[in-house]
Amino acid sequence: MWPYLDKAICAQIRSATEPMFAEYVGKYQIEAIEFDNLSLGTIPPEIHGLKVCETNEKELVLEPAVRWAGNPNIVLTLKLLSFRITIQLVDLQIFMAPRITLKPLVPTFPCFATVAVSLLWKPDVDFGMSILGGDIMAIPGLYQFVQKTIKRQLASLYIWPQALEIPILDSATVAVKKPVGILHVKVVRAQKLLKKDILGTSDPYVKLNLSGERLPSKKTTIKKRNLNPEWNEKFKLIVKDPGSQVLQLQVFDWDKVGNHDRLGMQFVPLKFLTPYETKEFKLDLLKHTDSYDPQDKKQRGKIVVELMYAPFRADSGKLEGTQDGYSRKESGFDRTSDSEVFGGAGLL
Repeated sequence: MWPYLDKAICAQIRSATEPMFAEYVGKYQIEAIEFDNLSLGTIPPEIHGLKVCETNEKELVLEPAVRWAGNPNIVLTLKLLSFRITIQLVDLQIFMAPRITLKPLVPTFPCFATVAVSLLWKPDVDFGMSILGGDIMAIPGLYQFVQKTIKRQLASLYIWPQALEIPILDSATVAVKKPVGILHVKVVRAQKLLKKDILGTSDPYVKLNLSGERLPSKKTTIKKRNLNPEWNEKFKLIVKDPGSQVLQLQVFDWDKVGNHDRLGMQFVPLKFLTPYETKEFKLDLLKHTDSYDPQDKKQRGKIVVELMYAPFRADSGKLEGTQDGYSRKESGFDRTSDSEVFGGAGLL
């Protein structure tokens, strides 16, 4: 690929430097600045290691360690009045750690929509410059100044999380579901849970997550030695498809050593909810999702939850009233209205 990458990178360099050179033309008696030669040579960069990072997103993140000691042919010419100055780049070496992200992964070839390239830290760039057969970098202080300028310029453009994004697939072919609202969950209590500990009790906590979402599960606190725990803890979950997503609730018995035993589980399809209406559910805990399992006669207790789905509003940016957009005054006191908070809800 190197001969093609060479041409592509050189084209990028030309387009990036043309406006910079144009700023100096007409000043200091400079008539023109242009490349006589611009080629990265025949020696490709070497990849000395490759790290693959796992994330919870639909993406593939690669971090190669790249070193390049090439033989580029880069010659710049300055036309000053009646004479020309030729500057040549020599002994170029670059060491850098790029982060290459293929995202989002989609079921359409080549299976990713965008390539994003960024740098994890400032690259090490080492080079020399010769002018009229002499070494221009021998001028005291110039080498450090040029190096610092190049590093700063590269860093300002591409140091992570800033990235050079290259679209691969047309956005119309990539159906990526975006968040459409927030599910407010209040885990109220559980009743008559199974006894799992030697002392005839359990240490229960609840894990909750939405189907189709790869974010880590939310967890309540652990209630030690309690078969009828009261939590009254509130959580917010990101909703992408209220018509098909399901809230999964799992009650576990916490253990200091070994795996935590699952005491029971239940599901609530979000399609049962009316937007902005809080609804209480009192659910019988099951061993697993097949509620018609004839083998499972054991009573596992109940869990009580309150759910409210708040879809994002198209006009949630147009906040009215006071400066923070939410408060309103009643009887001389500032009070925040739940409906106004939910109505103006957004996502960072």
